[in-house]
Amino acid sequence: MAQHYVTGIDVGTYHVKVVIARADDSVEGNGAPQIIGTGYAESRGLRNGYIINETDVARSVRNAVAQAEKASGVRVKRAYISMGGIGLDEIHARGEAITSRADSIITQTDIDKAIEASEVSIQEKIPNRKILHAIPLSYTVDNEKVMGRPHRLKGTKIEVDVLFITAFEQHLTDLVKTIEEIGIAVDDTMASPIAGSLVMLTKAQKRAGCILANIGAETVSIVVFENNTPVSLKVFPIGSNDITNDIALGLKITLDEAEKVKRGGMLSAPYSKKKLDEIVTARLTDIFELIDSHLKKIKRDGLLPAGIILTGGGSGITSVQDLARVSLRLPSKIATLDPAQNGKVRDATWAVAYGLCIWGLTGSEEESGISLAKNARNTILSFLRNFKQFLP
Repeated sequence: MAQHYVTGIDVGTYHVKVVIARADDSVEGNGAPQIIGTGYAESRGLRNGYIINETDVARSVRNAVAQAEKASGVRVKRAYISMGGIGLDEIHARGEAITSRADSIITQTDIDKAIEASEVSIQEKIPNRKILHAIPLSYTVDNEKVMGRPHRLKGTKIEVDVLFITAFEQHLTDLVKTIEEIGIAVDDTMASPIAGSLVMLTKAQKRAGCILANIGAETVSIVVFENNTPVSLKVFPIGSNDITNDIALGLKITLDEAEKVKRGGMLSAPYSKKKLDEIVTARLTDIFELIDSHLKKIKRDGLLPAGIILTGGGSGITSVQDLARVSLRLPSKIATLDPAQNGKVRDATWAVAYGLCIWGLTGSEEESGISLAKNARNTILSFLRNFKQFLP
């Protein structure tokens, strides 16, 4: 029985996490891959998700990979990597194509042409950016909206609405270049919030409609799902570090003490519990107001039956779940990892690296836009390799 190995590398602002997973022919595409090794290292050389010192980043990645290799007994030669930080953004576009066959049967070529037309229409709007994912949201055939994919339907014109997830070209180039210079070929790149959703969300949640919110140290990233497809992605430049800073200023304590207080430590410290609650609530309210404003913009506020699923370091704050429920008028819960992975993935901070492995080992289409985005291969890696001789 053939076995397949894949590596996911999550390069974050504060940590690098590596997961090596395995699947055999009987599991691939039908079940979760088995984690056989993990590696962790403190991130150095990054700020807000982008590289400021390639040498430090390379050292951090090399250390994390070495740990994972030792634990798994597998040499890492190729990997899927995540792209996160405030450089991620979305843009929607519409494209159309005339069916090519004389009998007006719509082919995959026609669908691809419509998606390509939508991509061409946004090129002038996204200077200095590269497309990570092109996710079709809906199709129209001869001005009539169709359910699902229009492949093999009859019509003279096909139109498609597409969600494009983009990243700054320079940030992406630096990340791929740094990984490949330590001897690891990059198979593909995925937006961190979408990679995390492969682990943290169930099919039922994605089908009904939900929002996955990762409250990180410096950013809050959200991805909204509906009908099993990501319909929106946004990153806000605010995070749990802002809560720590507010506590330090409000209670006149050091940052180290403020971090402990935020996490529920220093219970005997001489500070007002009421004042602490006010400080934390004020900043969390700011975060949820940003999320609610975005949901209103995309016309999904109060309309996601599966609610908001919270993850990231900030999700550990005691009042966050109740405040999210009240602020967004949605059900809320704290995300949990499947405990079946032999304890190798200890908490939700590993979700992105493991999600990359799931993505890399998925052989069959998952009836979602993510699979199609993967099949498109993003074009960014071929671009980088074709022009690698021009990189410094």
